[in-house]
Amino acid sequence: MAYLANPTKTLGLIKRYGFNFRKDYGQNFLIDANILETIVEKSEITKDDCVLEIGPGIGTMTQYLCEAAGKVIAVELDKALLPILDETLAEYKNVEIINNDILKVDINKLVEEENNGNPIKVVANLPYYITTPIIMKLFEARVPLKSITVMVQSEVAERMQVGPGTKDYGALSLAVQYYAKPEIIASAGPKCFIPAPKVGSSVIKLLRHENPPVEVKNEKLMFRIIRAVFNQRRKTMVNALNNSPEVPANKELVKVVLEKMEKSLTVRGETFTLEDFATFTNYLVEEIK
Repeated sequence: MAYLANPTKTLGLIKRYGFNFRKDYGQNFLIDANILETIVEKSEITKDDCVLEIGPGIGTMTQYLCEAAGKVIAVELDKALLPILDETLAEYKNVEIINNDILKVDINKLVEEENNGNPIKVVANLPYYITTPIIMKLFEARVPLKSITVMVQSEVAERMQVGPGTKDYGALSLAVQYYAKPEIIASAGPKCFIPAPKVGSSVIKLLRHENPPVEVKNEKLMFRIIRAVFNQRRKTMVNALNNSPEVPANKELVKVVLEKMEKSLTVRGETFTLEDFATFTNYLVEEIK
């Protein structure tokens, strides 16, 4: 039975084990039962699912996941949490704890071994400082997955779902929307965590696209173009790409492509949609053949 979504029980457990929170690991344990239930419900987890949890902490959300899923694989970096997890998850036979850094784990191999290569669901209360690297690793490594439902900093969640014309729009927005459909499903204030973070948090669900929403001839080149543009977002496309060592295009070539797209030569990349970036990339690929 899930029982840890309670400040008194959480603090008592932490004190009993003499556990000390580590700022360098971004540890903030979720203690709000309503939020936990929402995460499991919106993730649409069933007994047919294998769930990867990143950073189980003391096992608060893991208990909920174990009750809903067929199998849970929880990857925890902090060795000091292992004995606590042994206690809090003792009654569950469908969970495996892996003591490792998720950024160093071969997730494709893990999915092959633990779920016969079938798509998994990822659920996590992510440390804010590595939110983007974890999400991008899951997508770029082509991990077979159905969805990612994660608690992240509210500002980052907003960035994932916005479009052109907003200050939060950028490379992360485009990357997430290329691979998945983002939807913010809940918000959580600082009091929902121990210790309380200084910023607001949101739960965002990323439902993996069966196929990307745009066709692009060179995916890696498109994302190099996107990074170059947003690294210098106040510059025009012409100047931003001309200054980039990652993109094989000088000013004249960029102008040729923009003219083909019937775009102004002074246009900024921050106004481009995902479809625009795909079109730009496809024209560029044709020009540099």
